[in-house]
Amino acid sequence: MEAAGNLKVTGKIWVENGEGKVIGPGRIELLERVQKSGSIRQAALQMSMSYRQAWQLIDHMNTQLQAPVVISHRGGKGGGHAEITAEGQKVIDQYNLINKRFREFLAESGTSFTID
Repeated sequence: MEAAGNLKVTGKIWVENGEGKVIGPGRIELLERVQKSGSIRQAALQMSMSYRQAWQLIDHMNTQLQAPVVISHRGGKGGGHAEITAEGQKVIDQYNLINKRFREFLAESGTSFTID
């Protein structure tokens, strides 16, 4: 445990609407993993998350944002796949830009928190 005088400022960026959190670091990671793997199931496994939880997070984003971020295609001969939509790519890019600026702000302003 750190001593009381060694406090530091940190944080995570969340995007919310009137109903709660819609976008955050874990959801962005999920979208990025879906994008790389082409699969919600694979993305969930990579994150040690159940498929059901991953699907619920994606469904929540799809319904809370102006347009879907992921479109899934059911299996068939070659199996199903999932793809990030243009809206999904915008969400990833914008979140990553805001998060980068936040990290730069923390670095520039110093992260020490001192109480005299």
